[in-house]
Amino acid sequence: MTRAFVFLLALLFAFGPTLAAQSNDDKIHDQVMLKLAGDPDVKGNHFDVDVKDGVVTLRGTVSQEKFRQKADKLTKKIKGVKSVVDELTVKVQ
Repeated sequence: MTRAFVFLLALLFAFGPTLAAQSNDDKIHDQVMLKLAGDPDVKGNHFDVDVKDGVVTLRGTVSQEKFRQKADKLTKKIKGVKSVVDELTVKVQ
């Protein structure tokens, strides 16, 4: 029983930080999606959001340059976001 406990404890120390970071990334992802969807200027544009260790990558298309800039600005305001990689493209319709 003691060996099993030590083994489980070792697993927790080994993978605990990874699981915590993953959970934090998931929260950031959800917050970014909600923020973008709730903003009257940028909602309706197509966004793909990826988060890895607090670094948010925005992909997709927006209809105006000012919407690209606003999406970037809104994302940077979210707690836990370390930086934003902006891969959005502007496609005028």
